[in-house]
Amino acid sequence: MRPPKLTSLSVEVGVRAATAVAVPLVILWALGRLDLAAYATFGAFTALYGRNEPYRLRIRSVSVAAVALVAAIALGTAVAVLGEPLALLVPLLIVVVAGGTLLATTFQLLPAQPLFFVFALLVCAAVPTPADEAWLRIGLATVSAAFSWLLTMSGWAVRRLAGTASNPVFLKELRRTPAVDRTAVRDARVWLSVAQNVVGVVIAGGIALAFGFGHAYWAVVSLVAVIPPARAAHSLSRSVHRVVGTIVGVGVTVLLLFWSPPPLFVIGVIVVCQVFAEVLVGAHYGTALVFITPMALSVSYLAAPVVLSTLAVDRVLETVLGAAVGVLSVLAARWVERSRGLVTS
Repeated sequence: MRPPKLTSLSVEVGVRAATAVAVPLVILWALGRLDLAAYATFGAFTALYGRNEPYRLRIRSVSVAAVALVAAIALGTAVAVLGEPLALLVPLLIVVVAGGTLLATTFQLLPAQPLFFVFALLVCAAVPTPADEAWLRIGLATVSAAFSWLLTMSGWAVRRLAGTASNPVFLKELRRTPAVDRTAVRDARVWLSVAQNVVGVVIAGGIALAFGFGHAYWAVVSLVAVIPPARAAHSLSRSVHRVVGTIVGVGVTVLLLFWSPPPLFVIGVIVVCQVFAEVLVGAHYGTALVFITPMALSVSYLAAPVVLSTLAVDRVLETVLGAAVGVLSVLAARWVERSRGLVTS
């Protein structure tokens, strides 16, 4: 595959997303509370939305994403306080998967999948949480999301001062114009995507739990990541890119963290990887995963240090599992489309 053109990269969104995560993590490091890194990071994911949108439209996209992320974090935290009972987590996962898919399609969000909402719910549900700290953690995520919201909207002032014509890489033209699609809830293709995600997460998560994997939520997250957005073509290439990119990314993570580096170094890894992940994700998904994987593993390592080899092996095995279920889901969706005469655009 050809390397991406420089003008196809979005340096602006990469720097913005990295700043959104760097500031709260450094503050937590200074306060000695890096155990709360996951909440700050998921709130900071607000900055991933609204890319290349005019600010009159971006304010809607970023606000919807911020509310959805904080809601998922709050639900996950509540489940953690109750001891992460599967009888509660599974129905909430289905609600977040289905609701996130409908939300992303209705508001034409980019990223166009419920990936980050699902990720936030499951990770926060897996972190042991005393009842007296629940509101602190939810509040931290809310503050982080608000900071990211402000940072994402700050480009309005930057463009007023700098203009965009002379630097299309650092300040891209804002050409994406999403509209509110009120027909999404009546579209059979959208409900097919909802069904793919719901059935897939139950199967992938159930298999991961049955085999006793240490981080079962990664199988679910991998599954959601490879399911195409609603109304998109059902391609298998995303699954292949995810598996190959993740395996390479795990190798990079081991090289970076094998020596048990200090927290500031790990924060630096997260920030640098966030920049390159966002710069590359729109141009080549597999390459972006070489940076997304170390970022995700570093957040886990920072919040709750474990044996690195265990973390790496779990990540690879569960990525392969989630991608495999995703491939079967894509093939099933193709069959449904052909048999029902559905047309993807």
